[in-house]
Amino acid sequence: MSRALGLDFGTTNTVLALSEDGATTNSMSFTSSAGTTDSMRTALSFMKDAQLGAQALKVEAGQAAIRQFIDNPGDARFLQSIKTFAASPLFQGTLVFARRHSFEDLMEVFLNRLKFYADGQWPSDISRLVAGRPVHFAGANPDPALATERYNAALTRLGFPEIHYVYEPVAAAYYFAQTLKSDANVLVADFGGGTTDYSLIRFERIAGKLKATPIGHSGVGIAGDHFDAKMVDQLVAPEIGKGTHFKSFDKLLDVPAGYYANFSRWNQLSIFKTTREFTDLKSLVRSATDPDKLELFIDLVEHDEGYPLYQAISATKMALSAAEEAEFHFSPLGKAGHKTVKRSDFESWIADDLSKIEGALDDVLTKTNTSADQVDKVFLTGGTSFVPAVRKIFTQRFDASKIESGGELLSIAHGLALIGESGDVGEWSA
Repeated sequence: MSRALGLDFGTTNTVLALSEDGATTNSMSFTSSAGTTDSMRTALSFMKDAQLGAQALKVEAGQAAIRQFIDNPGDARFLQSIKTFAASPLFQGTLVFARRHSFEDLMEVFLNRLKFYADGQWPSDISRLVAGRPVHFAGANPDPALATERYNAALTRLGFPEIHYVYEPVAAAYYFAQTLKSDANVLVADFGGGTTDYSLIRFERIAGKLKATPIGHSGVGIAGDHFDAKMVDQLVAPEIGKGTHFKSFDKLLDVPAGYYANFSRWNQLSIFKTTREFTDLKSLVRSATDPDKLELFIDLVEHDEGYPLYQAISATKMALSAAEEAEFHFSPLGKAGHKTVKRSDFESWIADDLSKIEGALDDVLTKTNTSADQVDKVFLTGGTSFVPAVRKIFTQRFDASKIESGGELLSIAHGLALIGESGDVGEWSA
């Protein structure tokens, strides 16, 4: 029997789900050197391996990539959050041990590793692939047509006979709607790593079949990674030279703020390491008024401290979801890497982001002429939905009894697989 495969290629995590009988789905599990899991961190690690030959690289994905990177400091090339480059015309590829890899190459390599980790579970009878896509891609001036072109190029290489794209919040809504007991207008807010997406859908059961009428969509290229960047900017950037100066002839100039924008996007540090900007940064040390801080900056980049920084920021952010203050610990900064962070400060740092997230919510309700009272259910999915300031956006507008959450990692992939078996996948396609 042919089956549909749902692909949630996320900024932070990737999940694959298989439809079984048109009504149920199962997550595909992956077994690597890091163990067995049903979700994979969207990360790649490349390392030279003499046993594979002079030109060959040992490639790992997900948790195994993280382990290879940590176990081989300085020898492994680590790439995280590949999806953030999908819609960027500026991203034309990155060098991995002197070989250029395009976005399509990276996506293909990543999914091939997942196929390898799935081993015998990867079915040969996949009739169609249904891949999720955000309503709005992340990045400055994102090009959704370019992102789709790049997705198609990578997925076609894997031999899928039929490929469809569905908005990620639509897939989450479809998954959630399986539990509805009555007809309802459902608002889904999907908080990913790079994007926040909304879908408003009317679900009805006609002759026992679930029917959906899209009412409206909206989104913004802001989510959890942006919150992380604001924390890095406040807690770390001042310790590595942000706001300091360098001498140029008889002038005292600011160290370019763009260097710190790159650093705040911790998941792009491995790309920054190979750019002309990083070379320029290193040339400023001799003329800097605070050379020690710039040298620390350079050391953090050269020693691939991006992932440890992510872990420290993520732990602090998670703790602030449950307490009014939390401790930030990042030992590579020395004494400056131990600070107490107040939730109120964190919320002030992300105030602009929260405003844009709420603005996208206003947008979908306004465009569809829908009041809060006309929304029967609100489904929040994604890790950022646990941030109290984010949740407050919804509790202030909607009755608490309407708000539900769950399936933070699985809902999109399983919804995609169910749509693939629905018989009317074309009606759901973006």
